[in-house]
This record gives sequence, structure tokens and C-alpha cells, in this order.
Amino acid sequence: MAPITTLPVDSKERKDIPLCTGVLDYFPAALAEVARVSKAGNDKHNPGEPLHWARGKSMDHADCILRHLAERGTIDPSDGLSHSAKLAWRALALLQEELEAQGAPLSRGSRAPTPIVDLVTVPDDFEFCRVCGMRVDANGNHIT
Repeated sequence: MAPITTLPVDSKERKDIPLCTGVLDYFPAALAEVARVSKAGNDKHNPGEPLHWARGKSMDHADCILRHLAERGTIDPSDGLSHSAKLAWRALALLQEELEAQGAPLSRGSRAPTPIVDLVTVPDDFEFCRVCGMRVDANGNHIT
């Protein structure tokens, strides 16, 4: 089985996804601000650790998007960061998780939460959700 990749293997298909000229070249200042939010978030949630997205520490992306949207155009006095940049980070996080749920690979900068397994026998047909780490059955339904 071939590994799942983010970009198509076919060179013609890859050219239809212009990451540099279609995203970075359009939004360099905005992406720099989103990167500042990433760094500040890592320093807050993972002090002393290398930069990474610690999945499972803050997963309420949709609610946070609306909260930051309500404060758009202003600076968060708690950390000096733009609410609009925080909104953009959360929107990217939400989209990334949706795409991963559809089969995209876990992003290189992410660390999936360590699944908590009870000290009981887990049936062989259980798997773990790639997004939240919860157990899922053979149909992909979360098991609580």
C-alpha cells in the first residue's frame, strides 16, 4: 500500500496546488502573524518543548473562531497577539482536522494525543480516532 501524502504524486496534479504562488505570495504578512500565534501557543501549552501542535489540548476550534471573529481587528491584551491571526490559526486547525478525518495524513508538525486505554482487554476491532484519540468502532463511531 502506498503511503498517504498531502500532495498528489503526479507532477501535473501537484502544479494545480500552488502553495507558494497561490498562498504564501498572496498572504506573507498574514501567514507570519499566524506563525507568531503558533509559537505563542506552543510556548503556552508546551513550555520548553520544540514547536509542535499538541492535539487534544485545545480542540474547540469553531467556538474559538467565533470568539476571535467577534474581537477581529483588535489585539488580545493577554498576550499582544491579533485576534484575527488567532482566528486564522483556528480556521486552519479546523480545516486540517477535517481533511485528516477524510484521509489526509496527520500534519508533520502535530503530535496526536496519547490514547488513554483502560486496563481492560480492548477488542481487536477497536481503533483510535486520528483527530481526538478516542476509541472508535469498525464503522468509525466514537465509543464513550
